Amino acid sequence: MTESILVVEDEVKIARLLQIELECEGYRVDIAGSGHEGLESYQNRQPDLILLDVMLPGFSGIELLRRIRLNDAHTPVLMLTAKGSVEDKVSGLDLGANDYITKPFQIEELLARVRAALRLASARTAAETVTDQWLKAEDLQLNETTREVIRAGRRIDLTPREFDLLVYLLKNKRQVLNREQIMTAVWGYDYYGDTNVVDVYIRYVRKKIDQGGQNELIHTVRGIGYVLKESQ
Repeated sequence: MTESILVVEDEVKIARLLQIELECEGYRVDIAGSGHEGLESYQNRQPDLILLDVMLPGFSGIELLRRIRLNDAHTPVLMLTAKGSVEDKVSGLDLGANDYITKPFQIEELLARVRAALRLASARTAAETVTDQWLKAEDLQLNETTREVIRAGRRIDLTPREFDLLVYLLKNKRQVLNREQIMTAVWGYDYYGDTNVVDVYIRYVRKKIDQGGQNELIHTVRGIGYVLKESQ
């Protein structure tokens, strides 16, 4: 998918130069010539990166950055500042700018900084995606991507089948599940073994995750099956 860049710059020649160079690099580019246009374009386009001039008509790039950062801490913003304008650089960085480029700039340096900022943002997004895949119950944590299982800071080793069983229980937390449901979800529709295998594996998982005296998480519901729930 083509990455998009919003250039907020009121000097037409500079804006056009940036557009040409960035489009030659394969980016999709939108141009805004004022603070108000920049805010509207940001809200409508949701760009992957913003090149933002400090001195703008309407309201300044610093004010635009402040408004963007009220609800968006992630989109990379590279400030374009006048040579020697230390105050603008400090203000921009304090408000959450990712980098700054001093005018006049070398286009090769600007493109390198754009690439670096986009790589960093992509890596951060990937890391957050992994983090978001943690399933939790009290002090038990399971990550489907990394296949880590942790309880109270202690790493737990599970077999593939035990892991799949625990995933299913966590995804259906607080729901009472009968043995047939568990068997179908974990062993598959084409498994023809005895449902007692569920009891055996529940026992295996319980022993591993409850080791050390923590609260019991997997509970037996007599005559029906099992439920994973917190004590509170």
